[in-house]
Amino acid sequence: MKRPHLPPPLARQRGAAIVEFALISMLFFTLVLGIVELGRMMYLYNTMQEVTRRGAREAVIRWVDQTAAIKTIALFGGTSVPAAPEVGTSNITIKYLNVAGNEVTNTPLDAGDNMSACNDALRVNDCIYSVSVSLDNVTFVPVVSLFGMLNIAMPSTKVVMYAESLGFTN
Repeated sequence: MKRPHLPPPLARQRGAAIVEFALISMLFFTLVLGIVELGRMMYLYNTMQEVTRRGAREAVIRWVDQTAAIKTIALFGGTSVPAAPEVGTSNITIKYLNVAGNEVTNTPLDAGDNMSACNDALRVNDCIYSVSVSLDNVTFVPVVSLFGMLNIAMPSTKVVMYAESLGFTN
């Protein structure tokens, strides 16, 4: 009886190296893309902090009728942030607060009238004492997502600053 012919051991391993390489490559690229997406998410969070800070800074030196200009400047001169399209003008909320921290409902006529309201005991609730700028409803959308299941709601950011000139000029 003849023994069946068995191929040499190396011939049975043909293709194993390419399969192992493919598996390791998938793991490596998944790790790299995860690190890149984590970096983008941190960039978005940092950008949200900067947008609220810039918005508050502009809001305390401009009058209340310039909210469109304030939002544009806060977004680095556009309607959304470069490399972070999740942040837009619709996400920014500007509130003018009185001394008690409540929103001013009777807005003074201009910055000079606001100074008068702040010095008048009867109109103190109409005085714009501070400005609150918040950024809400921002969702991080990864470039590579599994059918939209990995969208992450970013935490709201808020900056409150003491009202400075509000556009007052002599």
